[in-house]
Amino acid sequence: MLKTLSYLASICILILSSCGGKNTSSNVDAPGDEKSAKDKTLNIGADLMQDKTPLKGFNAYLDGFHFYNGNINAQMEAHHYVNQINDDLYQAIIFDGNEKDAKIMGIEYIITAPMFAKLSGEEKKLWHSHHYEVSSGSLIAPGIPEAAEHELMEKLISTYGKTIHTWHTDQERDLPVGSPMIMMGFTKEGQLNPKLLSDRDSRFNVSTQKKKENRRDIPLPKIESGANAWERGEIRQFIITNKPDSAVHKH
Repeated sequence: MLKTLSYLASICILILSSCGGKNTSSNVDAPGDEKSAKDKTLNIGADLMQDKTPLKGFNAYLDGFHFYNGNINAQMEAHHYVNQINDDLYQAIIFDGNEKDAKIMGIEYIITAPMFAKLSGEEKKLWHSHHYEVSSGSLIAPGIPEAAEHELMEKLISTYGKTIHTWHTDQERDLPVGSPMIMMGFTKEGQLNPKLLSDRDSRFNVSTQKKKENRRDIPLPKIESGANAWERGEIRQFIITNKPDSAVHKH
């Protein structure tokens, strides 16, 4: 699935000037002194000399919205830079903007429906569907041709995401303090704050409504059982505890 992402990256190289970025600053200014001349020199040297192969694979850009699992009124825009691992699995770095001052808010893992179906019942409660984000037009791939974006959305509409935010800049926290949080995606009309949407559309010069109309021909998938558990009141969230644990026994 979604070898389309590599295709889209090639398109963006060809039309770089219109790739839909550099229009959203970070929510916060991080405290701290300016980089020293020595640090700047070291950074330039590292940029020129060190290999960054893992980062080179993050070649697709998606813009959408999340909310804190358990608090649908705490919403924010999320800029995803996506890497395809294989035909069924993707990983994304999430920023609070798309300019040089952007802060890493968190990560998202994206899987196909067959992969989601294999998860345990408890694990599924941490994942959200992408069906509404795609069909509503609220999820966009800035800067690429409409036809290419449509093809991408045909694939994404049946996928599932597990999202964790670690730096809550939407709450104007200028440092990554507090507990990581599980995030969810919207599932129907009336949930997403319209001002967030209109502000985004204005910055990117897009129309969510037009994208929604353009995607009406994309079939809505059957939502796999267990996803979007928050709709059933089954909230899962991180807490900080003094009890040791391990990933092996986490669930």
